[in-house]
Amino acid sequence: MVIITGVSRGLGKAIAEKFLAKGDYVHGIGRSTDLEHPCFTFSKCDLSNLDEIRELKFDVLSGPVTLINNAGIIGEIKQMSKQQPLNIDEVFTVNVSAPAIITNHVYQQCLDKGKFTLVNISSGAARRAIPSWASYCASKAALNMLSETFFLEERELGNDIKVFAVSPGVMDTGMQEQIRATRVEDFSTVEVFRHRKETDDMLSPSEAADRVMVLLDRDYNEQVLVSLADIAAE
Repeated sequence: MVIITGVSRGLGKAIAEKFLAKGDYVHGIGRSTDLEHPCFTFSKCDLSNLDEIRELKFDVLSGPVTLINNAGIIGEIKQMSKQQPLNIDEVFTVNVSAPAIITNHVYQQCLDKGKFTLVNISSGAARRAIPSWASYCASKAALNMLSETFFLEERELGNDIKVFAVSPGVMDTGMQEQIRATRVEDFSTVEVFRHRKETDDMLSPSEAADRVMVLLDRDYNEQVLVSLADIAAE
């Protein structure tokens, strides 16, 4: 079984479609979806609302389980001192708290911990400070550390799980549209992202999803932090 957050569009939807094409059972979580497939089910949940996240229920899960925490937001793109109010709480709820709580819920329902795989969609911004992205950078850095710590904890407990925090690279998604629409006064390097669009220098969600599938098919080497730029889709 595969559980994926943020399946309405972009990478989450593309990954769901890849698994469904293989005949896997997929359960999506998010605000909406237009996916229709005999092997697809969906739980409606606003991942910026902690009460709704905590109300998610999962049945006992047998066999292999893969959880992909894909949903994420960048928040307001502007220098921290100019934000009124600073929206760091919403960004951290979606990007950190939601993945942590959902991971906890799902993992506790897994009968065979040794067949659990966790994929948290992170960002290169987790390891590189980008002006005007303070909340996003900090949240993805926290997600990386959460992923590494969870992996080490479960290995200490004797559970042979697999954990990845995946940096997908620059993808042509709705988030990129938001970035490109930002004023240069609020985001000094916005032209870099506009140029990427003009020159088609971005991965499509489908291409990134192909690389995620390659990653999951490989033997696990216990490397938690992974960049899709290092994986050539096969």
